[in-house]
Amino acid sequence: MKPYRNRSGKSGVAAYENGEGFIRVRFVHDGTYEYTDTRPGRMHVRNMQKLAEAGIGLSTYISRFVRERYARKLD
Repeated sequence: MKPYRNRSGKSGVAAYENGEGFIRVRFVHDGTYEYTDTRPGRMHVRNMQKLAEAGIGLSTYISRFVRERYARKLD
């Protein structure tokens, strides 16, 4: 996993891993979750991947648009 740059300094995201059709996000206090093209959907995964690479807005995006629609919790 790559450390999340956290440009705002206030993110709950610690790290992420992008792959073909998925993103895995490790939160500071809540473990690691996988989001896929199936759940929550391709558009959300692509948006989350872009935000992760930019290092800003990922936690907010998940809170506003994705919420509990993850594919699976990894830890």
